[in-house]
Amino acid sequence: MAAFYSFFVVLALVVLAWMGAGDAGWKGLFGIYIPYLALLVFLFGFLAKILNWAKTPVPFCIPTTGGQQKSLPWIKNNPWDNPYNTSGTVIRMALEVLTFRSLFRNTSVQLQQDGPKVGYNSAKWLWLFALMFHYSFLLILLRHLRLFTNPVPMPILKLEFFDSILQIGVPVLYQSDMIFVVAILFLFLRRVFDCKVNYISIMSDYFPLFLILSIALSGMWMRYIAKVDVIAVKQLTMGLVTLHPAIPKDPIDISFYVHIFLVSVLFMYFPFSKLMHLGGVFLSPTRNMPNFSRRQMWVNPWNDPSIKPHSYAAYEDDFREKMIEAGLPVDKKA
Repeated sequence: MAAFYSFFVVLALVVLAWMGAGDAGWKGLFGIYIPYLALLVFLFGFLAKILNWAKTPVPFCIPTTGGQQKSLPWIKNNPWDNPYNTSGTVIRMALEVLTFRSLFRNTSVQLQQDGPKVGYNSAKWLWLFALMFHYSFLLILLRHLRLFTNPVPMPILKLEFFDSILQIGVPVLYQSDMIFVVAILFLFLRRVFDCKVNYISIMSDYFPLFLILSIALSGMWMRYIAKVDVIAVKQLTMGLVTLHPAIPKDPIDISFYVHIFLVSVLFMYFPFSKLMHLGGVFLSPTRNMPNFSRRQMWVNPWNDPSIKPHSYAAYEDDFREKMIEAGLPVDKKA
């Protein structure tokens, strides 16, 4: 049901923009005021969330690891999956952000057919399609900078050229558009047909998928079917950037206002959703900390001031005789 509710909410947003910018004639509202409002909500919401996370104390060393921790000199440690210093942590974060290294280890759990045994299998599909989704999304965002810059920077022109290098159709088909849609559909179908994922999925999981898919489809409709007046669109977008907004005299197809309204909704929704992992990954103590819990004491800032730290050495002094009687190893015999 969560998927249906999300679908109808996004459909209602499409109808609202279509009727508002069409029959009602509120092109200024959907083309100027709502985009400005969305940008303000996004910036203030994003900064507020990041600042709130940044000032939250981290009382314990809790990085999740995937390799041998640094300990004795003759035991080889994994400096990237279990970093013990800042340089290793930076490399680990770079691999996590750029290549989704932890997701690459994704496995599926299944009951084996030959008996009541649990089997673990490699499952790289999620990693592959997640990578396709994020990088195609990034390419599309960068490509859209041509609508907000004059003159258009050379790197953006080169990026646009290589994105359409297959020269399919008129206007030419962007490869990132197709990859983007395929990746979104995979992520959606995974939530629908994977019973374990479907069981834990709620409306906040489906809504951004439908919203992003509707943005992609409305953009493709504008380019390949409606073929909106790009010159008029750039007049409007440049007016927004230069703070001299105005609706162009040349009419723009209604699909453009639907598209920019959906983008605005995504911007306003972003800081209050799970999409904030974009900024949260850099502030996650499970990722951005070296694993040196054996070399540094961590004191919980929420502890009562009267509670003093109790080291292992002090613990052993208190219970050494009982530990020896129980056969437990101790550092000092007496």
